[in-house]
Amino acid sequence: MSGEKTEKPTPKKLKEARDEGNIPFSRDVAAWLSTGAGAVTIPHTIESGQVLLRKAFAGVGAVAADPEPARALAALAATFAGIPGVLGPLAAATVFAVVVSGGVQGTLRPAPKKLKPKFSNLNPVNGFKQHWGPQALWEGTKSLLKTVVIGTVMWLVVKNLVPQFVGSGLMPLASVLTLTKGAVVKIVAVTVLLGLIIAAGDYAMSYRRTMKKLRMSKQDIKMEHKNAEGDPLLKGAIRSKQMAMSRNRMMSDVASADVVLVNPTHIAVALRYEPGTGAPKVVAKGAGAIASKIREKAKENDVPLVKDVQLARTMYKSCKIGQEIPPEFFAAVAKVLAFVMNLRSRGSLTAFGDAHTVPA
Repeated sequence: MSGEKTEKPTPKKLKEARDEGNIPFSRDVAAWLSTGAGAVTIPHTIESGQVLLRKAFAGVGAVAADPEPARALAALAATFAGIPGVLGPLAAATVFAVVVSGGVQGTLRPAPKKLKPKFSNLNPVNGFKQHWGPQALWEGTKSLLKTVVIGTVMWLVVKNLVPQFVGSGLMPLASVLTLTKGAVVKIVAVTVLLGLIIAAGDYAMSYRRTMKKLRMSKQDIKMEHKNAEGDPLLKGAIRSKQMAMSRNRMMSDVASADVVLVNPTHIAVALRYEPGTGAPKVVAKGAGAIASKIREKAKENDVPLVKDVQLARTMYKSCKIGQEIPPEFFAAVAKVLAFVMNLRSRGSLTAFGDAHTVPA
């Protein structure tokens, strides 16, 4: 049936959806990308943190040996001043990952229509579908997967790490931090890798869900094409009106013509020549009924008619209204204009437009 939404959305439909913010989107992509970006900077964060801790402990020792308020404040200020250098790369990488995620998924593009309140958002049926429909089932499955993945990875890493702590007695702080750094990096790396796989699946589900919601029926596509191209009846009426207006303008220009070439009844071509402006121009032309109207307009305005069957027919086919005549017609038209000017100077033009013939 034409009403069933079985067709893929058209480019116009997709653009409208983007403008409304109705695009595939997965929060997990942003979350796991930012986590991965943070993981890349974790070694630097831990190493710079170790350096800062050593300096802090050294400062504490110096203050304990010589407990002066100024020395204590200086040590505290030095510690706090080093914190941005430790956490800055981590924060910058995380923010960059979030921005990249938004750019990849198209969420950085403004969608003001999405901010407008919609009555459908208050529909309890839609709320029920969100909490108990297929999307809710997928969200629950996804949360369970993330819990299982993170829990399993942490258990495996900690399981291998505990014997190293227990069996080595009292370990130096540097060794503890090194082991901890390795464990954290391993946990985060494996978790991020598996999380990105889950995020890819989540985005695929979001894409499928969005495309299904944007499906169109054959009737929808037909109406879109009709609206884009315009109603054929209306377009025909507009075209007819434009042609009528163009004909009226053309007929009004006949009054300013210097001569009208005829063949003598079926074709008429009106020419105007203004010395010093280039070649003569075709101000009007027509065949059949339009040619008759051009002849009538010429008679009304005392524009001479000149009978030249071959020239009129050839110029009607080759010349465009409003443009200068091509060079191949210069000689023939110059002869016609000279003939008309000669008749005009002698006062020999026929009063109401009987066609003249140029002498051979």
